[in-house]
Amino acid sequence: MVGSATAMGKPYRPKDHYFKKAKQEGLRARSAFKVDEILKRHPFLKKGAAVLDLGAAPGGFLQILADAVGPSGRVIGVDIVPIRPFSQPFVKTVVLDVLADDFDAKLLELYDGPFDAVISDMAPKTSGIRTTDEARSLRLARKALEVSTTRGRPGSAFVAKLFMGGEFEEFRNEVRASFEEVKLVRPEATRGASMEVYVVGLRRKPVGTGTASP
Repeated sequence: MVGSATAMGKPYRPKDHYFKKAKQEGLRARSAFKVDEILKRHPFLKKGAAVLDLGAAPGGFLQILADAVGPSGRVIGVDIVPIRPFSQPFVKTVVLDVLADDFDAKLLELYDGPFDAVISDMAPKTSGIRTTDEARSLRLARKALEVSTTRGRPGSAFVAKLFMGGEFEEFRNEVRASFEEVKLVRPEATRGASMEVYVVGLRRKPVGTGTASP
């Protein structure tokens, strides 16, 4: 979320121009610049593509993704909080908990086709305990990877935000098992003290179970 400009009572200053720039350009969040940079480095989305955005509120990623795929594409945004609706009919949002038992079934009801990309900007509510926060972040990233490998078409892409921690390399190896190439991106718009990084999987391997929904 766009969020507070302060932390621990001190004004936040590094890279704050991204917050102002987002406001100036009509973007819902400074995070829009993160996915924009990822797509410029790794242009895996084409016009007409179908993309799933997990942890989509308030919609900064969705704005960039909508521009990338155009009216012939499909953009699905999911979060546990409501997202202000988009005027474009090809952008749909829904309130869902990705960790709920019925998430996969509800997502299938919403869109039953394969995705060209599954993108996750999900982050846990931080507890201040680093190991706990890393574990929660990893759980969300693994769920996003599961969705990507079951609902992504062969050759599709995967992006997930993750707090770097003890099991980071293990997760990167899990992504490598399903994608031909794996990259790490720390976008310029990332806050200075943040431990987050984006794991990017390119060209999903056409192996194993479920290349898409039935």
